[in-house]
Order: sequence, then structure tokens, then C-alpha cells
Amino acid sequence: MQRAAHDAGRPVPRLLAVSKTQDETAVANLALQGQTAFGENYVQEAVAKHAAMASTAAAGRALEWHLIGHLQSNKAADAAALFDWVQTVDRPKLATALARHRAARPALAPLNVLIQVNIDDEASKHGCSPAEVPALAAAIAAEASLRLRGVMVIPTPHADPELRRPAFRDAKALFDALAAQYGAAVDTLSMGMSDDYRVAIAEGATMVRIGTALFGARVRAAGV
Repeated sequence: MQRAAHDAGRPVPRLLAVSKTQDETAVANLALQGQTAFGENYVQEAVAKHAAMASTAAAGRALEWHLIGHLQSNKAADAAALFDWVQTVDRPKLATALARHRAARPALAPLNVLIQVNIDDEASKHGCSPAEVPALAAAIAAEASLRLRGVMVIPTPHADPELRRPAFRDAKALFDALAAQYGAAVDTLSMGMSDDYRVAIAEGATMVRIGTALFGARVRAAGV
């Protein structure tokens, strides 16, 4: 990451360790090496892992939990209680639900949210369209219990990471427009994974989501 940022003349982005399907031991081992931010796809898996982490050697470390999987509105209460960030807000209804449930927990800081954009207009992917970003950003910014931080994208998984560059570039343009409107609080462009993070960094990622390169191949249950 440092080399890619240096080569591109970009700041080194934050590392989000994608810990989905990894057990608490793997998370704890990485936390003991100084990693603090972890990404989970499913609320229930994160609930169990969060609880298990409390009894590990890394329990005294302040970990930051990010939801990076699609969130149904009926899970918004659990997500608002558990996560520090939700990176997959893609519709006003979800933003409203998260805001309501986060506001019900005044001891918690405002929930950091990213707008997930379906940057390549793929039918199989969640995320709002680029044209929907301004209205969704306004809805999020209007909620006192939410904090708009930026944009998250998952481009089409071309075999050649270079073919993802235009999508990353488009995401950077959306991010820059939000930052120009909402100021320094919009500071996070989450894009890039284990196979394409170098291209994402070159195009302006401020956070990269790395799983396989840190943990190895994901562990899957039989039949999944």
C-alpha cells in the first residue's frame, strides 16, 4: 500500500481488514499486530464475533467495526447498535432507519456512513446510481445521528484490474463533488480489494478493503 501510494503520488489510505467468515482468533491476531478497523458482511456474524472478541487477548484494544455487506432495513436496529460505520447505505429508507435506531442510543457517537454506488450499473449489485447520490447525501446529512463520510464502490470484477480504472475514476469524481458540497467531513473513498488495490490507490482511494491478502482464502461452510 505504501509503495503504491508513493508511486502514484497519493497519500497512503486506511486499511480495512475484511474479516468476514474469519474466526475471532484470526481477528484477534491481527488486532494484536496493530490493526484496528475490521469489515463484516453480515450483522449476525458480526454480533457473535464482537461478543467473542471481548474475551480475547485483544479485548483492551479499541476496534472499529464496519458493515460492508448489503443491509436490509429490518436489520437496521442491530447494525446501528453494533457498527461504527455502515459502508452500504444505498437508499433513503435505510438511512432513515439507521438514523432512528442510532438516535435511540444517545451514548453512541453518530454513525459514520458511506453511500454505496453501483458504479458500473450492474444488475447483480446493490448500490444507488450515480444520479441518485446527491439526494441520498442530502437525506443522510439531514440526520443528526448519522455522519456522511463519503462513497464506497465495488466495480465490475474484470480479470485485468486495469479495466476497473475507469470505475475508480468515476467514483473519485463523485467523492470530490460530495466533498466540495459538504466539506472536510467527507473524507472517505472506500474502493479497492486484494487484487486491485494498487489501481484504486492510484485513482484516489482513501480506504482499501483487504481480506484474502491478509487472512488467506476465506473459510466457507460446507455447501456454501
